[in-house]
Amino acid sequence: MKSFLLFGYRQALSCIFPVIIFAALAVSKFIDIPYLPRYDFILLVCILAQVFMLTSKFETRDEFKVICVFHAIGLGLELFKVHMGSWAYPEEAYSKFFGVPLYSGFMYASVASYICQAWRRFDLQMYDWPKPFYSIAISILIYANFFTHHFTYDVRWGLKVLLVLIFFRTIVTFRIDNKTFKMPMMVSFLLIGFFIWIAENITTFLGAWQYPNQEAAWSLVHIGKISSWFLLVIISVIIVAQLKRVKSSLKYENQPIRITHKEIL
Repeated sequence: MKSFLLFGYRQALSCIFPVIIFAALAVSKFIDIPYLPRYDFILLVCILAQVFMLTSKFETRDEFKVICVFHAIGLGLELFKVHMGSWAYPEEAYSKFFGVPLYSGFMYASVASYICQAWRRFDLQMYDWPKPFYSIAISILIYANFFTHHFTYDVRWGLKVLLVLIFFRTIVTFRIDNKTFKMPMMVSFLLIGFFIWIAENITTFLGAWQYPNQEAAWSLVHIGKISSWFLLVIISVIIVAQLKRVKSSLKYENQPIRITHKEIL
């Protein structure tokens, strides 16, 4: 029970950035902010939250750099997907760029924030991590498919087969109360993707964005979206893992990917 409570506490600390975004969405959903469009208010909250994370040293500067990378990746995906009509941001705002409010990039950045925070707080180690060629190549293919499937075949199922082949031996371990636990890396990818799907249902209910089938009234996000989040989480973890590997200068074949409390990216 002690380990379970400690696990929940550390998870809560790792989720502070996403929770702040949820709070901003909830407040702006039910309370009108005078003289400030809702999306602009959320953007302001996200910026202030990021400043707080840095100045309070809740987040390291190198973690912040990783989060900025995810912000750019997410914003690029948002611009394309909104242009293609996959979803929309119906409300007006000063900070909208080609139909995409700038706060949307922070939602992707919050996923990176969680990964970085959880990695440090749970002292994650990954064993039998694939060689850089395979992990980087599959990340590029996954990200490209988010764009190319609008014009050609959607090859996500083929990519999932490749992922199983690449990561079937990879194990992640984490420490809680001086006890070490482990699980297959693919299971952790799926679990994170599932919980992000739950979060997506909450955020669409709060009006963060809107799928075409939610224009008339809110409805549950299609369960197939777990697949998309599963793939996006894999990209996120691989990017963070590769950056940590480069920084620590460890050998892939013989050492786990690891970061200690005092270590930075």
